Amino acid sequence: MPVATILILSGILLRQIDRLRHRPGSVALTAAQAMSLQRERATVWVPALLLLGEWIQIAGWWRLAGVGLLPAAVAVVAVGVQFRHLQEISHFAVHGVLARGRRANAVLAEVFAHLPMALGPVAVRRIRHVRDHHPNATVSGADPNLAELHAAGLVPAASRWTVTRAVLFPLTPRGTAVAAAAIGRALHRPAGAAAGVAVAFSAFSVGGWFGVLFGLVVPRLWVYPQLAWLSLLGEHTWFDPQRREGARAEVEAGRCLRLYPQRPLMAAAASMMWLPYGDLHHYAHSAHPAVRWNYLPAVERHLAPPHCTPPALLIGPRSLLARHRRALTGTSPGGGAVAPGAESRTCSCLRAETR
Repeated sequence: MPVATILILSGILLRQIDRLRHRPGSVALTAAQAMSLQRERATVWVPALLLLGEWIQIAGWWRLAGVGLLPAAVAVVAVGVQFRHLQEISHFAVHGVLARGRRANAVLAEVFAHLPMALGPVAVRRIRHVRDHHPNATVSGADPNLAELHAAGLVPAASRWTVTRAVLFPLTPRGTAVAAAAIGRALHRPAGAAAGVAVAFSAFSVGGWFGVLFGLVVPRLWVYPQLAWLSLLGEHTWFDPQRREGARAEVEAGRCLRLYPQRPLMAAAASMMWLPYGDLHHYAHSAHPAVRWNYLPAVERHLAPPHCTPPALLIGPRSLLARHRRALTGTSPGGGAVAPGAESRTCSCLRAETR
């Protein structure tokens, strides 16, 4: 237990170097100001220490998992959260704003996230995410992220039960098969196989078989995919966006959303767990994808609110899940059919309440 605590605290402290290096220095920044600051402060060693800190924490959770079943139950969730952190850090590397230089971004993402987590090649993710998703968010037939949601059953005229069940898609047999197939493809690469063996051996060395099972297999196969799925569900009003024209920020305001605008405790919890490293500010990221996560809250202050600002993700009639359900099933909050444009009016009212 003392070794696990030391490792976890050491990882947390190491990660703070990045926070200190890239502190915004102002509560509000324009995108140009933010990008100027991050260019001045860009390094390779600071993000490397950030990523190393994540893995040191994971090693601490592996050690804790080896203590017994109850600590292992904690480690399952904690490692899933750390994997989610690594995914989001590497997401900014894909955008080229994690470290100084495109090559450094690609290498850091590959070595610290994609290879050890069996995520597949960084180059493929860059094409899928930067080229295919960002310009085409919520566009059926063009957005690969929307295609993932459709594959899980989130399609027009879906039943209420289908939409509700899709929230837990990664935990279903079909969702598990999808995750396992993706892991298998990643491990089929020679570098992926070597990284997988190295990570499994490290987990065993630190935490024994409990470290491997509860600190690696279960978090990677179920916990991390579920957290990433919740993030995906909360990125856009996927099924009823407002199609807008004009500046990029205006276009994104019509298809993005902002969770928990007036619930700071929920926002803080989400940003530590399933919406880390700026993912809570996905609207600001979509409007300015070249801005590093540290500066997104300050940049968001210069943006008009998006067309939807739900106070909850899953629970309640004003939650994002309720909105997704109404958009897909064609029902109003009271159970009747949705009139054309009614969903947009509902969200406008909600925005007025939460500004």
